Amino acid sequence: QVQLVEFGGGLVQAGGSLRLSCVASGSIGVMAWHRQAPGKQREFVALISSGGVTNYADSVKGRFTISRDNAKNTVYLQMSSLKPEDTAVYYCSAVTQGIGYWGPGPQVTVPS
Repeated sequence: QVQLVEFGGGLVQAGGSLRLSCVASGSIGVMAWHRQAPGKQREFVALISSGGVTNYADSVKGRFTISRDNAKNTVYLQMSSLKPEDTAVYYCSAVTQGIGYWGPGPQVTVPS
């Protein structure tokens, strides 16, 4: 099975930046990021296709950038101008061979 390992979670002051990385154990097609804040439903953040086509949630447009390095089987989420409302567990996901996978979901905290 494909395994996803995430790096880059932590505490960042408002206005700061942070980069999340997600490394897959094999080649992946579509890769995406979702997040879930306490007491809220998991929400879509960003997606990138195998060809590099991207899509973003309105709440992060202009602040977050998703990218990928196919040679390293890695997807990145560059977050800037962070706000307290960005505080959540961020989940990496990937689809390959018709099967979906989820990463462990590191915590990102932005204090008020």
